[in-house]
Amino acid sequence: MSDDDLIARFHELAAKVERMAEVCRLLAEENRLLKVSQDQLIGERAQLLTRNEQARSRVEAMIQRLKSMEHNA
Repeated sequence: MSDDDLIARFHELAAKVERMAEVCRLLAEENRLLKVSQDQLIGERAQLLTRNEQARSRVEAMIQRLKSMEHNA
């Protein structure tokens, strides 16, 4: 291989390394955004579970009041 061939090969490899580094940067940013999104979704899920439990408790309390009213009637 001539020196020119080696230099050309080196430049090709350097370009590939740069492309790979850019892909890594993009994937790291995408991963960061996905983690932020996941954290938000986990928070929303927790809020929904809390609201669901509160609603269930209110419905159970209403049922108990209705049963009580039925027995008193």
